[in-house]
Amino acid sequence: LLQVCFIGRSNVGKSSLIRALFSLSPEVEVRVSKTPGHTKKMNFFKVGKYFTLVDMPGYGYRAPQDFVEMVEAYLQERRNLKRTFLLVDSVVGLQTTDHTAVEMLEEFGIPYVMVLTKIDRASRGLLLKNVLKIHDFVKEETQGCFPQLFLVSSLEFSGVHLLRCFVAHVTGNLPAVE
Repeated sequence: LLQVCFIGRSNVGKSSLIRALFSLSPEVEVRVSKTPGHTKKMNFFKVGKYFTLVDMPGYGYRAPQDFVEMVEAYLQERRNLKRTFLLVDSVVGLQTTDHTAVEMLEEFGIPYVMVLTKIDRASRGLLLKNVLKIHDFVKEETQGCFPQLFLVSSLEFSGVHLLRCFVAHVTGNLPAVE
């Protein structure tokens, strides 16, 4: 089966987003913790008979000790990895650890998408500032990043449907309409 994986800093909202995205898929049962960095291992969820979703542990604060080895081995060896979704907190923008993740994805030639989470927590001005800054970064500094940013709120479900459609499309479950 094809795989898609979700990766991001601890406390970026990975589990909450996965829960919101796959709320219609009962087999994807993601536990959301109030403690950042709760996910310590890679979690694999089969989404029907269509694809497998991989929930990576968070990097940065409270990352597991074997994070780098675990994630690098996974990213380098998975031939069926269709897309990686790199989650970035829209309130704080790209952090040093996010830049490190981007460098790793670029180095390994992994196609990825940037998803800005927690858009409900950012003021409009701050959100616009961070979106423009990240958009310029993607345009000027990356080669493997999908040019479109996805802005989501797991709390309000803003942008979740569009991201869900994109996941379905990259896994071959939603053909593009002309």
